[in-house]
Amino acid sequence: MTPEEPGLAAPDGHAARPVPAGDRAVLVLRLAGPLQSWGAQGAFNVRETKSEPTKSGVTGLLAAALGLPRGAALDELLTLRMGVRADVPGTLLRDYHVVSDFRGRPLPQAGVSAKGVQRPTSPAKYTHVTTRYYLQDALFVAALEGPRDLLDRLDGAVRAPHFPLALGRRSCPPTQPLVLGVEEGDLEGVLHALPWQASQRARQSYAYKLGRRRGLDGPFHPATLACSATLEHADGDDVLRDVPLSFDPHDRAFAGRRVRREWLRIPTGFADPDAPTEFETDENGHDPFELLGR
Repeated sequence: MTPEEPGLAAPDGHAARPVPAGDRAVLVLRLAGPLQSWGAQGAFNVRETKSEPTKSGVTGLLAAALGLPRGAALDELLTLRMGVRADVPGTLLRDYHVVSDFRGRPLPQAGVSAKGVQRPTSPAKYTHVTTRYYLQDALFVAALEGPRDLLDRLDGAVRAPHFPLALGRRSCPPTQPLVLGVEEGDLEGVLHALPWQASQRARQSYAYKLGRRRGLDGPFHPATLACSATLEHADGDDVLRDVPLSFDPHDRAFAGRRVRREWLRIPTGFADPDAPTEFETDENGHDPFELLGR
């Protein structure tokens, strides 16, 4: 991704600064909670969520941990390369809301008078329906690759944040642990080696369902399983416009980044994994049914 490429921009408007190989490290975050909401677009009546954490959402979480004000420069944070692994994708939740005026007055409409005053709805409308979307019971691993000294500072800030932290929206607090530490290596290597982060209950439920699918009387404990991952990559074939250039509420701006989507076969972490079987996997070692029923 270069600043000259149409539709894309480097985070600070300049070419990305290379990080010396010896100074590279990866900060690993565990993003889990009853509800998450990672909206890339906002509207009053419909607030959507993406199926995984966005770079703007994770950057906002880190900025809050550091105590940065809304209008602060984000150049340092945007040099970080991000990858997200969906350990538990969760399910989509639609939350229904209605809005009304507590004084019993009709709600205003979008149009304004010649004096710039909003007109009341005609015929009078006293409630307005709004919709919010969330991911429920999801768990993601977000990894950020960059300079070791910056990642060490972010690790400490997330453990003792300046502002409350949230998973996309303030109404979505994270569960603990939120930070898993700073690891040596590169983004792909860390996400590939980190064991599955699902809860013990979810892991056992998955093992029993996998056993039933194989005609067993008990659970089947695979050594590995496939998880979907989105990796920021200069040669990626997809573009996400979720790089926040500013969080100023009066001057929000976003740029694009290239990403690559793939499946990572990761260790499950079962104490006594059963013998691996390949009869239900494709040529890439991916079982298309592994994500069902978690």
